[in-house]
Amino acid sequence: MSENAQGLTKKSAGHVIVDTLAAHGVERAYVVPGESYLDVLDGLHNSSIETVVCRHEGGATYMAEAEGKMHQRPGIAMVTRGPGAANAHVGLHTAWQDSTPLVLFVGLIPFEHREKEAFQEFDPKAWFGTGAKRVMILDHADRASEVVAEAMFAAMSGRPGPVVVGLPEDVIRNEISAELHPEIPVATGGMTVTDWKSLNNALQEADKPLFIFGGNDWSQQGAADFTRWLEEHDLPAAAEWRCEGTVPFNSPSYVGPIGYGRPKPTYDLLEETDLLIFVGTVPGDVITDGFNVRQNWEKKNFLVTIDPSLRGRSGPVSHQIVAKPDVFVRDLLLMDLPVKDSWKEWTSRMRGEQEKFAALPTPVPADGPAKMATLMSNLVTALPEDAMVTFGAGEHTNWAHRYFPTNGYASMLSARNGSMGYSIPSAVAASLNYPGRRVVTIAGDGEFLMNGQELATATQYGATPLVIIMDNQQYGTIRTHQERQYPERVSGTQLQNPDFALMAQSFGGFGVRVEKDAEIPAALDAAVEAIEGNGTFALIHLIVEQGVKAY
Repeated sequence: MSENAQGLTKKSAGHVIVDTLAAHGVERAYVVPGESYLDVLDGLHNSSIETVVCRHEGGATYMAEAEGKMHQRPGIAMVTRGPGAANAHVGLHTAWQDSTPLVLFVGLIPFEHREKEAFQEFDPKAWFGTGAKRVMILDHADRASEVVAEAMFAAMSGRPGPVVVGLPEDVIRNEISAELHPEIPVATGGMTVTDWKSLNNALQEADKPLFIFGGNDWSQQGAADFTRWLEEHDLPAAAEWRCEGTVPFNSPSYVGPIGYGRPKPTYDLLEETDLLIFVGTVPGDVITDGFNVRQNWEKKNFLVTIDPSLRGRSGPVSHQIVAKPDVFVRDLLLMDLPVKDSWKEWTSRMRGEQEKFAALPTPVPADGPAKMATLMSNLVTALPEDAMVTFGAGEHTNWAHRYFPTNGYASMLSARNGSMGYSIPSAVAASLNYPGRRVVTIAGDGEFLMNGQELATATQYGATPLVIIMDNQQYGTIRTHQERQYPERVSGTQLQNPDFALMAQSFGGFGVRVEKDAEIPAALDAAVEAIEGNGTFALIHLIVEQGVKAY
């Protein structure tokens, strides 16, 4: 830091970038270091922002994406040029399809080396232009704070998503004014008088209305207010795929998840209901079974989303309300409707189906191999009220969908783009954000090894998730599709795995291998004791039979 002739404070552009992030409320940055952005790393040295050093760029961007899901503020990831940027792309795709605010900073080659095929050179706009909301390159050091403020705004405004900021290594070393660009306010929309009256009338005319909630743009207070209003009016709500918790698992208004492999109780809901209100999401590919369900143009659908383009939606649109969920709920609370008997009957029937579906199996172990059903029953009954669950992609995730009690917004973190490798990074991020909460991650054996090395990050920064690996020695979801399309021709889906418990121990955590059902209760007790008593993560390596599904 220095002063110019007029006595004004000056700093390097890299340091100003860090100061601007701190001024925007950023608490941590997930990084894989590189020489291309050393000045930013130097700025983080004495910053209030915690620098979480990760072991792979995919893990870093997954952690930042998970942080964006937990807050309405973008998660921050930092990687280097070329190979580092390529490895980070998986997190960008997750943030794009999951509508998660994320800012990825990428160190770049020096400005003067551009377009000479310099070491690790690539074109950020060509690579990321179709998978990010904006790609910005800091070519003028004086604009450093402005570009960061603009990137944060772009990630949060409208439908949230990822933004990429390129940082040429020579530009960020230049000294500039230390004055920071103010935060840019984000428009939240809201119900107009016409919107309010239209929704009010539609609800009063409906006998079987259904709300579907989703997205990552809620606050915990907004979710709680929404739940209270639904319960006061005996109205039902279903969860978009991998979005459970906004309306709690134990709410009388919660009627289950809708998405791939949806349980039978919610399978026919989209056609049976006479009014659908989507809040924070739209009827996209997964909800509508590949754009097949709820496509009749006579159906009545209200879509509540801040995105006026309705990107990703299908089927009829009766009315769009341009609003973020919290603001919609604020206006919804003013709508005091007479409760119909038909609403009570409809909600009660669907809630009853959900309760039967989620009823725990026996916790008493059986003879023979370990079973996920036994583990889930013993786990769920011992969980605190505010427990969180994370997972990536695969059939193992259905055990969480069916049984895990998600009681509050952001108590389930997952990748709705079906991205594998998300379980461990998201669990680390959740544990760092909420160190007093029980964070559980359920990983498949194939999925775990894609980012299992981030357990080293957990140890380094004191994250304490409970990791459950369901090891069935195969890519289970793909095997299911394979059996359906190519019966009795198993190819390319079988796995041979290491001892994951020993792997956990080598990373400094607790690990136990479980092969028999009778071993499950003691293994869970020991894992929880390691977390609570030793302040470390714990891993249960559960060897299960192939072909056993949650539903």
